[in-house]
Amino acid sequence: MSEIENQYPQNIKNNPKIIKAWAVYDWANSVYSLVITSAIFPIYYTILTTAYNKKEFVAAAKEVQEVPIRHMIRVFGENYEPDAVLSFSYAISFLLVVLLSPFLSSLADTIGNKKSFLQFFCYLGATSCMGLAMFTGMSNVFLGLLFSITASVGFWGSLVFYNSFLPDIATPEKQDSLSAKGYIYGYVGSVILLIICLVLIQMVAKGPEQTKIYIRISFLLTGAWWFGFSQYTFKHLPQFGDVKDKLPKDLVLLNYKNIFKKHEEQGGFFEVLKDNISFYKDIAKESFKELFSVGNKLFSDKGLKFFLSSFFFYSVGMQTIFLMAVPFGSTVIFPKEVDKYKLIITILVIQIIAIFGAFLFSKLSRKIGNKNVITIAVIIWIICCLSAYSLNKENPNLQMQFYGLAALIGLVMGGLQAMSRSTYSKLLPENSMENTTYFSFYDVLEKIAIICGMLIFSVFIQKFHNMQYAFISMSAFFAVGAILIRCVKTNVLKKN
Repeated sequence: MSEIENQYPQNIKNNPKIIKAWAVYDWANSVYSLVITSAIFPIYYTILTTAYNKKEFVAAAKEVQEVPIRHMIRVFGENYEPDAVLSFSYAISFLLVVLLSPFLSSLADTIGNKKSFLQFFCYLGATSCMGLAMFTGMSNVFLGLLFSITASVGFWGSLVFYNSFLPDIATPEKQDSLSAKGYIYGYVGSVILLIICLVLIQMVAKGPEQTKIYIRISFLLTGAWWFGFSQYTFKHLPQFGDVKDKLPKDLVLLNYKNIFKKHEEQGGFFEVLKDNISFYKDIAKESFKELFSVGNKLFSDKGLKFFLSSFFFYSVGMQTIFLMAVPFGSTVIFPKEVDKYKLIITILVIQIIAIFGAFLFSKLSRKIGNKNVITIAVIIWIICCLSAYSLNKENPNLQMQFYGLAALIGLVMGGLQAMSRSTYSKLLPENSMENTTYFSFYDVLEKIAIICGMLIFSVFIQKFHNMQYAFISMSAFFAVGAILIRCVKTNVLKKN
């Protein structure tokens, strides 16, 4: 690594090529978020876990409606609702990220190769997306859930390192627009791939069995898209990190080429391996100590304390709804298999609206400031939760109401995510070499929020067999987040 890369790279801030390379990763990886998490995989999972549809006459709607009867999934001798198991699997993936990211972020800061870790998680996520093509039915449902977990770990794990580049490559006044630019790139790229997948599924496929085959092809395309477009990012994004002097003689476990060396000058392979294990053990011990230390440091700043507290509470609601909205729509709004692909088109519209939402909130922040923009977005989320709870299955206009709700979610989804990332970046100490660790803490806090949200959601589904009760519970978290963000008092978040 060069001397320039070891130092804080002042000369590359706001560099157009590097900024573009950073934003392109959003173009690359957002296809997972849309195709796998939001659109096709949840619907595919619902189809494969549905035994049959039972027809019932609903007097209020004055029509016969189909009610899906789901296969129960047996885990440790107990039967669970499929959607509850999916929610639990997401919680597991986020728990893994919470456990891994502090250690890996500390390691990246120590040896100065956080781009390499970004690559590792990218490749884990991309190959896992392709692995989902092997999920074919209830006989291998746990294989599908396993690849879903590892794809999620790859996606969210890569974001720890990806987000931490934001303050490294852009000055504070550019960070709002760059953060929004990344999300816009992501929405546009994922919409393009989703349209390609829709053409394959709905126009090329002939019959239900071919449809399932083309869905699995869509999983392969998603992984290939993520892997392929990320190469531009890895080519132009520089390495960052505070390289320490006391490194092992050879980083065996991080460089597969070193595994096959004899290491005679260092006392042999096992001596080098022993040195490595001791090094990694110390990193693990220090990383969590550093995480708590960073947490104390961040929460000692009044502005960061209230922002992070607010961020935690509204993330419980925002991320949980984002992950579970499609299973909700697939089972409640579009129970017929033939109608489920209307949901994909709905999601496509949401993504397009989200592009304008991210752009709109970025522009709005310049006029009224980040704090006010976040407050407005959180209040809209509360309205979305209350609307989801009030949806009536027997209402003949149910689908139209759902479309309106989806449009509202699309408006605030990208805006709040982009504003949260840039707001946190603005509040951090400028030119700090600890940006990866800071963003690791941000990421861990977000994942703990998601774990809490997914567990609450799972419990409500399992207990009441009704997702709408789970949605109303999320509104309470948004309300607390809205109150806490108003307590943030800093000049950094005023209009630019």
